[in-house]
Amino acid sequence: MAFTSDMIFVGIKGSVLGIDRATGDTRWRTDLKGVEFVTVTVQDGDLFAGCRGRVYRLDPATGTILWYNELPGLGWGIVTVAGGSQVAPAAEKKRRDDASAAAAATASA
Repeated sequence: MAFTSDMIFVGIKGSVLGIDRATGDTRWRTDLKGVEFVTVTVQDGDLFAGCRGRVYRLDPATGTILWYNELPGLGWGIVTVAGGSQVAPAAEKKRRDDASAAAAATASA
């Protein structure tokens, strides 16, 4: 399950959506427990969401719930999730430029 940089993730009303970065089309939607505020984060390529006293790990490509943690004894409050290790914008631009150059070279061959 690898993070795909061509998507953004939105948490709203108890759901997480995977949205195509270029077109704005919704690729998938996963409903979580409850209808409250949802936090989302990507950490080392993994997608995590927090909602109504649970933390979820989702497949970023499909939205499939891989696991969840009930956070026993902590109630059903708002959950915030923090993470890091996201791809730096300059590194992502270089990756896209390299991919475009490789595709152009293949097409002209």
